[in-house]
Amino acid sequence: MKIKVIIHEAEEGGYWAEVPAIPGCATQGETFDELLENIYEAVEGCLSVDLKDIVMSKKDKVMEIAV
Repeated sequence: MKIKVIIHEAEEGGYWAEVPAIPGCATQGETFDELLENIYEAVEGCLSVDLKDIVMSKKDKVMEIAV
């Protein structure tokens, strides 16, 4: 999967990034390398779903797909 990320230089130093395709998904880092590490973690967290709060019947199935 490829996702576009917009990277900004923070006024106070460092960087921050946002993922337009995932509302509310943003992170920051003091260095560019730290930002890259954090953006992977942020995207994963924004896309993860906790299935314990979803009501499913015995006929329902959970599937993971890669795009």
